[in-house]
Amino acid sequence: MDKKKVTLFIVSNQTGKTRKLVLSAAWLKAVSFISAVVIIIFAAGMVDYFGLLLQAMENKRLKAENAQLTKQFQIVESKVSALENSLERVKTFTTKLKLITNVDAEDRITKLTMGPKPAPNQPVEEYEPMEARDDGEALAQQDATFANKKPLNDQAGELANETADKDYASLVIRIEKAVKETQLKEQSVIDLWESLSERQSLLNATPNMKPAKGWITSRFGYRTSPFTGKTTLHAGLDIAAAPGSPIYAPADGVVIFASYDEGYGKLVSIDHGFGVTTRYGHMSQIYVQVGQRVSKWDVIGAVGNTGRSTGPHCHYEVRINGTPVDPINYILDE
Repeated sequence: MDKKKVTLFIVSNQTGKTRKLVLSAAWLKAVSFISAVVIIIFAAGMVDYFGLLLQAMENKRLKAENAQLTKQFQIVESKVSALENSLERVKTFTTKLKLITNVDAEDRITKLTMGPKPAPNQPVEEYEPMEARDDGEALAQQDATFANKKPLNDQAGELANETADKDYASLVIRIEKAVKETQLKEQSVIDLWESLSERQSLLNATPNMKPAKGWITSRFGYRTSPFTGKTTLHAGLDIAAAPGSPIYAPADGVVIFASYDEGYGKLVSIDHGFGVTTRYGHMSQIYVQVGQRVSKWDVIGAVGNTGRSTGPHCHYEVRINGTPVDPINYILDE
């Protein structure tokens, strides 16, 4: 057993007294060892503390940068989504325009119909051919619900989604795809423009807008008839609007019918050439006459509730060589 001792003398500078402190060498070694361990632990703790402090500052900086990058990413993603939507609208627009102006295509009627054709024994609502009548006699039998109104001559200005991954790789792929589609669409539109420039008369005679401002309440296709309760083919679109609202010609053409029909009520039909005719039923007023040439945006009548109708609206039909097709495929902004 180590019995060595260490003597320490403590002298005061003021009083001159001396104190003697005798310590065991073993105890002194133990104290020194413990002190060294404590100092090492303290130093390690301080190093770790300052490391964590620096890391926290770095994390804070990275968090701020990440928040900024996330915001920028969201802005870029929203712009890419807007670009994709615009490209889809351009695609739909050019597809419709190519289809409705390609009069030489054999399957043009089928593609434009995009719905069921009337079966041999299937009832067809408002599908009976128009019968010419004496205008004076027909107009005398019309409903007198709406007051006479002057024609309006002013022109009114009236693209399965999947949730995209919001990571950078997905965004890069979408951007590259959008850029490629933009180049393809640009060439497609240029080709279409060159083609239509050579067929301006066809373009002017193509009905490509809704004839009345309003919302579509019934579309083309089979539905339950509100009059008979049976399934019948609705041969056009019903566009609800306020009584007296103007009905516009959607393209150039010649009026071939302007009178009263038992089913359609006050009815106007326009021949646009190239086998395309349009019908506008349930009018309250008719502002044109048979043989009159009309241009796009000319007011041909007013919305009404005449004939077999359940409320004020414009019944709008598009027919190719007498066969009703879905008018929505002719409306470029729908």
